[in-house]
Amino acid sequence: MKISLCMIVKNEADILHRCLESAYPWVNEIIVVDTGSADGTKEIARRFTGNIYDFPWGDDFAKARNFSIAKARHDWVLVLDADEIVTEFDHGNVALFAKSDRSVAGRITLVNLLEGQWGATSHTEKVSRFFNRRFFHYEGIIHEQIIPNNSQPYQTHPIGIKVEHLGYIQAIMRKKDKLQRNITLLQQAIEMRAEDPYLYYQLGQSYYTAKAYDKACANFERALTLPVNFACEYAEDLVEGYGYALINSGKYSEALEIERFALYYRRSPDFCFLMGLVYMNNALFDKAMEQFLRCIGPLHGKIQGVESYLALYNVAVIYECLGNKSEAVTYYERCGDYEPARTRLSLLRQNGKP
Repeated sequence: MKISLCMIVKNEADILHRCLESAYPWVNEIIVVDTGSADGTKEIARRFTGNIYDFPWGDDFAKARNFSIAKARHDWVLVLDADEIVTEFDHGNVALFAKSDRSVAGRITLVNLLEGQWGATSHTEKVSRFFNRRFFHYEGIIHEQIIPNNSQPYQTHPIGIKVEHLGYIQAIMRKKDKLQRNITLLQQAIEMRAEDPYLYYQLGQSYYTAKAYDKACANFERALTLPVNFACEYAEDLVEGYGYALINSGKYSEALEIERFALYYRRSPDFCFLMGLVYMNNALFDKAMEQFLRCIGPLHGKIQGVESYLALYNVAVIYECLGNKSEAVTYYERCGDYEPARTRLSLLRQNGKP
């Protein structure tokens, strides 16, 4: 099995080297499609490959992606962006997958590094990025997705590739003006496909990242008025994004409507954590603690810490607010090295532990 790494880039001179260096040992060919760089992007790419192609940018990511995979010599392709770094690559697992049904797409583990309200954290998702180019192509001018050439439903399977994504770190987003670009392209896509809930979900995500929470709420809500397949991978993120947008907009009572989605996600630590926050903001403290304690367990959440220290910290905060400092200390201690918990513990001990 031989693998072609396919990328599209523009003005990525400050981050491209780390991406290519991380992927180079695992692939047999690197294809770099440049859509109009004005910095040293191409010079950095030439250190790793001679397969560099120019492609005029036309506000359509799928066209650029399809051009890149068309240039590959090998059928199996791995698709990365310049702000992504390969941290794990189980070659045996990947090779075994490639020997199976070629019409199945491989999902890599994508760890999005974030600067969130709980400090530096991460959000993990599975995305289809490894596939046989003879069976798939891309569609969508933004947040493009692979589509089978025969237009039939297809299966996906997780494979042993893990990638860190730096693109949501604020400094990088400001430099690339990524958010406004995404919003503009998503609005154009919605003009063409006004009944597609996925596009409204992505537009809501962009507004949420920009902290335009009212606009995020409006687009998440619009998506949920359309037929959504709640078995789709993005659907839980849609529901949870709507809940967080309502909370950040101060619409606490409206956020209670998220309860109706427990039918689908009651076992998800991320959903239980969100419901804990919703109840907490509505002063329903018993329900909030019940939800936070449901998070604790072997299932890992997509947001780092929701199944452990973040949930425990919120239980401790509730106990402290209710005046039960002894229980508060117990739960703060269970948070380990989580700095906000250590700070609260220090303050409680200074004031005298009950």
